[in-house]
Amino acid sequence: MKDGVNGVALGVCIFFFLAVTVMGFLAARWRRAENEHSLDEWGLGGRSFGTWVTWFLLGGDLYTAYTFVAVPAVIYAAGAAGFFAVPYTIIVYPLIFTFLPRLWSVSHRHGYVTTSDFVRGRFGSKGLSLAVAVTGILATMPYIALQLVGIQAVLDVMGVGGGENTNWIVKDLPLLIAFGVLAAYTYSSGLRAPALIAFVKDTLIYIVIAVAIIYIPIKLGGFDDIFAKAGQAFSEVNPATGKPRGALAPPEAGQWTYATLALGSALALFMYPHSITATLSSRNREVIRRNTSILPLYSLMLGLLALLGFMAIAAGVKVQNGQLAIPQLFENMFPDWFAGVAFAAIGIGALVPAAIMSIAAANLFTRNIYKDFIKPDATPAQETRVSKIVSLLVKVGALVFVLTMDKTVAINFQLLGGIWILQTFPALVGGLFTRWFHRWALLAGWAVGMVYGTVAAYGVASPTQKHFGGSATEIPGIGEIGYIGLTAFLLNVVVTVVLTFVLKAVKAPEGTDETRPGDYTADAGDPGVEVDLPSATAGTTH
Repeated sequence: MKDGVNGVALGVCIFFFLAVTVMGFLAARWRRAENEHSLDEWGLGGRSFGTWVTWFLLGGDLYTAYTFVAVPAVIYAAGAAGFFAVPYTIIVYPLIFTFLPRLWSVSHRHGYVTTSDFVRGRFGSKGLSLAVAVTGILATMPYIALQLVGIQAVLDVMGVGGGENTNWIVKDLPLLIAFGVLAAYTYSSGLRAPALIAFVKDTLIYIVIAVAIIYIPIKLGGFDDIFAKAGQAFSEVNPATGKPRGALAPPEAGQWTYATLALGSALALFMYPHSITATLSSRNREVIRRNTSILPLYSLMLGLLALLGFMAIAAGVKVQNGQLAIPQLFENMFPDWFAGVAFAAIGIGALVPAAIMSIAAANLFTRNIYKDFIKPDATPAQETRVSKIVSLLVKVGALVFVLTMDKTVAINFQLLGGIWILQTFPALVGGLFTRWFHRWALLAGWAVGMVYGTVAAYGVASPTQKHFGGSATEIPGIGEIGYIGLTAFLLNVVVTVVLTFVLKAVKAPEGTDETRPGDYTADAGDPGVEVDLPSATAGTTH
């Protein structure tokens, strides 16, 4: 690490940060609606985004600072096991092609803003809706924290804020400033801000990856040398574990972990509130279908990006905190001015999803806690005001999360959130295709999955952590090591199915379904699509 502050890189990074800040505030004027005081406008961008805006927004939503920092960091630390992120982003798109258009259609017809809105309408259960909302908020908090870790990693490498022994106010001040600016333009512009900034973010990321994948291997002697040096490094024994540091390919003992983590992560990805928020901002059903076809382009980028972990080893990068490996690689290998561009890409890659996530979590609280349980007669203007305030509180919570917990395990923050959010899959995706599941059975299955997943994750230790040291443990009855979230999900499904049979046998009340079969294939402009919007906006339940 270079001594002092890298002034050139910092200057370039500040330039881009100021540029996207201006764009964030100007976004309030972009496609301005006559009535701005509604969640449709502030929280969903007026449901007006076309194919390319949605593509950039979803890309900015899903491929984040986590992508730039944590995935290559896992490969840097442990080898090819970190590539689980590549197959899961390939699996996910055929999966979402089957259900996202249905969710868009029914949400558009009834004015649903969140997944919990749909669950309440489909199963006639505010309790189940509340469970989905609380889970979404809970899972989103560590995901936002992960974005802040990405920003902090960049600041550390540039020498901003001093070292670990520096006064905490001085050390964390740059992160607090970035957080404050993010909070301000999100409050002002809503979803339009990250939608507009996503164009800059994705362009910078593609430029940086294209340059890195060509320029760095040339400087390091080619990929043969990179893989040879990485293989040699992974063969060295880790003193903390007494085992090799990692491997260029997952060993046989790790294949269950790799496969279950990839599959479970794929099932969880579009359960996150921010993924659904970006989806529902689309102007018609066809936009969703097109995006599930072209979003895999980002998976190609992710595969190339993951290789940076091997390059960091070959370049001799030595860091105690693996999250610093890729920013340090950029500083060591790039000219200062282009290192600044790369750091800006990571920083903006954190700001865009953090903004969307905070909006999504705020919408959940407003629609499914505040409106359903605290103030049922809330007006659209009151909903919007509450959502803006809650979006600020969510960011504060994430900031506290990252400033008080161990940053070296940042990826586990997101993986723990994945365990939780996966438990909403049966209610959401199952509900999009069938009304067979009983609402009480879904709630019981969710509770079992949440409890098992949290307790199992708590019991996982690592060389640096006594609890929550990873997301994989022994699968009951099989003996293999697998992803906790997928095991919890299977328990969830078993409980839901068994209890549904029981509850139907005793004729337990099933609640009222306010949707109709035609709602799930309706498109914008179809006859009757707008009929239910006023009642849904008012929060009535049939």
